[in-house]
Amino acid sequence: MKRLFVTAVALAAVLAQPAMVRPATAQEAVVPAGDAEALFTSPDPALNANKQVVYGIIRDLLEAGHWDMADRYLSEEYVQHNPNAASGRAAVVDYFTKVRQVKPQPISAKLKTPIVSVTAEGDLVVVAYPRQVKDPKHPAGGYSTTWFDMWRIRDGKAVEHWDPALLP
Repeated sequence: MKRLFVTAVALAAVLAQPAMVRPATAQEAVVPAGDAEALFTSPDPALNANKQVVYGIIRDLLEAGHWDMADRYLSEEYVQHNPNAASGRAAVVDYFTKVRQVKPQPISAKLKTPIVSVTAEGDLVVVAYPRQVKDPKHPAGGYSTTWFDMWRIRDGKAVEHWDPALLP
């Protein structure tokens, strides 16, 4: 039995080795949808309402920096799963206005942020974005990947948020 285990471990190490030494290469570029606004609609009234809350978060708060409007989109007890900002609407507003020092800009009629997809199921809305990452070690100087945000919507406001953010 011990010999079988050692053989399995050795085989796994040999099979994993090419993946560890192979240089990372870019996959196909992540391409945004042509009509981002259309992605934030649904024939289902509940899903449509949830998508519209997220649309407002992206357009009014994240793009235009109108954090004075946060109470329209975020619950007071908003739970934040991003390690850079604390939970609670007030803490998130402070993060963007005091730490990141975001200043309000005119609210655009259409989103400026490229969007790949918007998926709504139950009380969750997931938005995927194309992301270009600079990497001097990469043959092209960078690569294309995907970022996402996910919100839980309750009573017309976001109550919880997830993204893949890391500490700086």
